[in-house]
Amino acid sequence: MLSMYPACFFYENDRYSVVFPDLNYLATQGDTFEEAMEMAVDCLAGYLHTCKTDGSTVPAPSKISDISPESVAQELDPDAPMCEAFVNMVTVDVEAYARAHFEKSVKKTLTIPAWLNTAALEQNINFS
Repeated sequence: MLSMYPACFFYENDRYSVVFPDLNYLATQGDTFEEAMEMAVDCLAGYLHTCKTDGSTVPAPSKISDISPESVAQELDPDAPMCEAFVNMVTVDVEAYARAHFEKSVKKTLTIPAWLNTAALEQNINFS
């Protein structure tokens, strides 16, 4: 199921900051718009997946027209000068993203020192 939340994108100092006002001002950033969008998708997926795993309630997303980047910027830092800003929807299929990035098992082969191997064998430690 696709989840969609509005995010404020702020361009300042040659990078984009991304803030999700509906999600306790969850934030990330990227050096380019594309990188910021990728980070926003990852951030949103991680937040929603964690909420689901923990059994926390997630607020409903606002309409994109109800979000003002100027108001969000003022709430975050009333003294900061306004930079280039806009609102964009960020979408992610949380279940598919979690399967691909958060829940995937990876097999690793590793080498340990001989003394550690001997000590583990003496303690009947299972290496699997």
